[in-house]
Amino acid sequence: MAEPSHAAVIETRGLSKRYRGGQLAVDGLDLAVPRGSVFGFLGPNGSGKTTTIRMLLGLIDATEGEARLLGEPMPSAARRVLPRVGALIEGPALYGFLSGRANLHRFDAADPTADPRTRRTRVEDALERVGLSAAAGKKAKAYSLGMKQRLGIAAALLKPRELLVLDEPTNGLDPQGMREIRSLVRALAQEGTTVFLSSHLLDEIEQVCTHTAVMNRGRLVTQGTVAEMSAGVRGRLTVTTPDGAEAARVLKEHGVGDLTVTGDEVTGELPPPEAARGPESPDAAGEPDLAGLNAALVRSGVRVRGFGVTRASLEDVFVTLTGEGFDVAG
Repeated sequence: MAEPSHAAVIETRGLSKRYRGGQLAVDGLDLAVPRGSVFGFLGPNGSGKTTTIRMLLGLIDATEGEARLLGEPMPSAARRVLPRVGALIEGPALYGFLSGRANLHRFDAADPTADPRTRRTRVEDALERVGLSAAAGKKAKAYSLGMKQRLGIAAALLKPRELLVLDEPTNGLDPQGMREIRSLVRALAQEGTTVFLSSHLLDEIEQVCTHTAVMNRGRLVTQGTVAEMSAGVRGRLTVTTPDGAEAARVLKEHGVGDLTVTGDEVTGELPPPEAARGPESPDAAGEPDLAGLNAALVRSGVRVRGFGVTRASLEDVFVTLTGEGFDVAG
């Protein structure tokens, strides 16, 4: 592996995992997670996300390649690294006969670096952070799936962590619970914790993450900031006008594709920047010349009542990159 980057908390080079029988679950993964980011690890179920996380944390061995966490090689440096990492992988392992509070006391007692004199304070703080203080005395077997997820996150937060790894953390949560977890992730990031969040929920990633990577069938498709990912996919233009046919003709002449006319709305895919720019209206920023398109419509007598662009979503990005829909069950 090349010299590690101090700006990255997770780095992999050629990381691969082949299971018995020849199944290649992760294929040559090169990943870089910036320090201080909320990093969304995105892909449908079965795309290799959980296998990657288990290799990163030293839970399973890689077949090929290398990985570093917090600048240290894994799994050889696991004893030094893992106390600085909180993780929730494939749901929490709880003692059903114990209360939520007692479970956290057990988790904390298992940490040789945890000071027993301050255990009670740590446990109560963690319960409060995930909204379980009122249910802390209930047995874990009576918890809903969403409550168990929150208790697992609380266990990961018993001590301050440089890196928090969450595998599908909102699994089983109702909409209010999902909002609470998103709010918690944002708060942790503001405190300086890097959060590595795997999910198949595109909306979740888009709302909370600063950076993201897309996995598909064991391979990394792309990675970058959420803004960069969306910017790589052209948005759709919507023009509201009673002159739909004429508007479509003008827009087609100026490179707008995939045009549809529905009632008084004309929609189409914006052209690449070089196609959209004319000699009269160069766009130094490299964006489609929206003002020029609007002016061309008006010059042709089109009565423009509305003109706007719908920003590409991460779902648009995924479909563009993989050529398929985002199958959350596959």
